Amino acid sequence: MGVHDLPAFNAALNGLATALMTAGFICVKTGRIKAHRTCMSGAFLVSVAFLITYVLHKILVRGVHTPFEGEGLIRGVYYAMLISHILLAIAIVPLILRTLQLAFRGDVPRHRAWARWTFPLWYYVSITGVLIYFFLYHWFAT
Repeated sequence: MGVHDLPAFNAALNGLATALMTAGFICVKTGRIKAHRTCMSGAFLVSVAFLITYVLHKILVRGVHTPFEGEGLIRGVYYAMLISHILLAIAIVPLILRTLQLAFRGDVPRHRAWARWTFPLWYYVSITGVLIYFFLYHWFAT
């Protein structure tokens, strides 16, 4: 795998994290707590792997970013999504860590309260990460 393969690999990791979060959500809503734990722990580990390989990619390309080639309205849509993605990706890290900490401590009521905020934000960040990849490398690539 070369440096140019990392964006696709990262998008796959984000997609896998999204799938695991979806499964974890379904599991908790259907009372399968052990499966929920497994799915959400997997989503966390996949997200950590994503973060590592994302930073590695930025180091290897020396911070150079792929320009967005779309024009018109879609350009505004893309940048609005990108800005919200970046800001929420920064904000979500401590939320995820706190939510997991409460789960591992067995503080279910507080875990649920935190997860009501953490889950949708983490889900949004994961999904928009995949969308940003497609915007840059497939839908509007030159």
